[in-house]
Amino acid sequence: MDAFYASVEQRDNPEYRGKPLAVGGSRDRGVVAAASYEARKFGVFSAMPSKIAYRKCPGIIFIKPRFEVYRCVSKQIREIFFEYTNLVEPLSLDEAYLDVTENKKGLKYARDIAFEIKSRIREELKLTASTGVSYNKFLAKIASDYRKPNGYFLIHPIHALDFIEKLPIGNFHGVGKVTAMKMKNLGILSGADLKNHDLPDLVRWFGKAGSYYYKIARGIDDRAVEPDRERKSISTENTFNSDLMTRYEMEDQLSIISEELYRRMKKYNIYGRTLTLKLKYSDFTLITRSKSVHHMITGLEDLLSLMMEIFENLVLENKGVRLLGLGISNLEPIKNEGVQLTLDF
Repeated sequence: MDAFYASVEQRDNPEYRGKPLAVGGSRDRGVVAAASYEARKFGVFSAMPSKIAYRKCPGIIFIKPRFEVYRCVSKQIREIFFEYTNLVEPLSLDEAYLDVTENKKGLKYARDIAFEIKSRIREELKLTASTGVSYNKFLAKIASDYRKPNGYFLIHPIHALDFIEKLPIGNFHGVGKVTAMKMKNLGILSGADLKNHDLPDLVRWFGKAGSYYYKIARGIDDRAVEPDRERKSISTENTFNSDLMTRYEMEDQLSIISEELYRRMKKYNIYGRTLTLKLKYSDFTLITRSKSVHHMITGLEDLLSLMMEIFENLVLENKGVRLLGLGISNLEPIKNEGVQLTLDF
């Protein structure tokens, strides 16, 4: 989807249309969750601190996110997908992979399916989507970003290797900013440069990710579209309107965040063994601390106890805290099985 949260807000609120809009944060605090294309022209993007967004675009409008609305719209989009294939792997509320090798409509070309889906989203939901078509996930993802907004791009197998060789390394999906800089320092500026290095060198430089880089430089990505992709973690966090300065304030907020995390765990009936605490200072320095236990954390009391154990062992710096978060991982679903009762007589 194109600037999904912002586009939904502009659809539902005519006064925002054509104006630079940021969902999330405020003029002074927080982080931009999504920016309209009018705001992007000024260099405002998601994950940017609100203060920087305002400096780049003084006329920007900040609004609070409505996640329940976005989830509802995402579900409507997904229902359209399922009319074409059951092989739908959601990556987030606004993005998904579809395997249409065999499709319910019997359409011969993936291109035709892409155009139909784009058209239906536009007509039924008054939103725009960009689609990428290719023979694997890596190339389809790159193609989907290639001509945004409201774009379509096909990377045909015949032309794939030539396309990859000319692609700047910073545009490779799966190569972050830090890795891209490391690659550039090694003289790897394009797909062709990456392809010139053998597997042992890439593994030595980049660890396990080296084998992934070796394959994608050659157009190889065998990952299947997984409709029931396993959830790796559940998390929640809060960015505060004013910095937290005392441990008491932080403990209070962490208790609230723990309760929200536990609510989500119960909602999905999934519990875990590892709790991670995330803390971001006012200067955007980020630290995380984790602790694993041998038993499943299934109760709020257990969760609060482990949270406090992590927090009490944390050495805080003498500066304000703008964000706190908690996440649970090493997950397992809990089966609702019958329990043998014992009586006290």
